[in-house]
Amino acid sequence: MASFLTYLISGISLGAVYAIIALGYTMVYGIAKMLNFAHGDVIMIGAYVAFLIFSTLGLSPILAVIVSMLACTVLGITIERIAYKPLRGASSLSVLITAIGVSYFLQNSALLIFGADSKTFTSLVSFPPVKLMGGSVVISSVTIVTILTSIVIMIALTTFINKTRTGQAMLAVSADKGAATLMGIDVNRTIAITFAIGSSLAAIAGILLCSAYPALSSTTGAMPGIKAFTAAVFGGIGSIPGAMIGGLVMGIIENLSKAYISSQLADAIVFGVLIVVLLVKPTGLMGKKIQEKV
Repeated sequence: MASFLTYLISGISLGAVYAIIALGYTMVYGIAKMLNFAHGDVIMIGAYVAFLIFSTLGLSPILAVIVSMLACTVLGITIERIAYKPLRGASSLSVLITAIGVSYFLQNSALLIFGADSKTFTSLVSFPPVKLMGGSVVISSVTIVTILTSIVIMIALTTFINKTRTGQAMLAVSADKGAATLMGIDVNRTIAITFAIGSSLAAIAGILLCSAYPALSSTTGAMPGIKAFTAAVFGGIGSIPGAMIGGLVMGIIENLSKAYISSQLADAIVFGVLIVVLLVKPTGLMGKKIQEKV
C-alpha cells in the first residue's frame, strides 16, 4: 500500500507538470486555432535561464523563476510576432511546418550556446520532505510545490479567463475572430497575450520538471512537450479544465505503468489509452462538439 501511494503521488506530480505545459498548448489552440509545437522547446529555454541565474551566477531561486518567466514571455511573443503572425491567414499545414522549424531552431540554438553535454540542474526547491504512514511514504519538497503550483495556476487562469476584460476578449476571439474584430477587440494583441501567458507557464513547467528530473539538455522539452500535447488532446484540446485533468491522468498512468508493468512499455501504454479514449469520445474527456455550418 505504501509503495502504491508513493507511485501515485509521484504520478500526480508528473501529471501536474504535464498539465501546466498542456495549458499552454490548449490556450494557443483554443484562441489562435493553431498547434505551437515549439512550446516544448520554450520549456527547455526557461530551464536553461533558471540554471544560469541560480546555478551559474548563484542568485536567489525566486529571482531565477522571475527572470525565467520574463525571458520565456518575451520569447513567446517574439515567436508569435515573427513566425506565426505573418501566417495568420495561411493553411494549417504551413503553420504546422513553421512550428516544427521554430522547434528545431530553438533546439539547435541551445545546442550551440550551451553545448551538447547534459547539465545537472540544481533544484530550486529545498525544504524537508513530508513523511506519512510512519515514514513509509515520503513526499519530496519538489512534489509538494509542483502539485500546489499546478492548482494555483489552474485557479488563477480560470479566474483570469472568466473574470477579466482580457480574458473575455480571449473567449470572443476563440469563438469568432471576425466578430471579435467588429466589436473592437484587437485580435493580434489578444493572441500575443495568449502566447505570453502560455510561454510563462512553460518556464514554470521547465523549472519544476528539471527540479524533479535534474538532467538538462537541448532536447529536455521535446518528449514532455509531446506528452503534454497528448494530455491536452486527452482532456479535450481547447478546454482548460480538460488540459489539467488530462495531464494528471497521463502522469498517473505513466508512473503506475512504469512501476507495475514495464518502464519500456509505459509510453506505449499512455498513447494506447489516448487512442482508446479518442475512439470512444473523439473530442476528448471534456471537449465539446463544434457544429460547422456548411
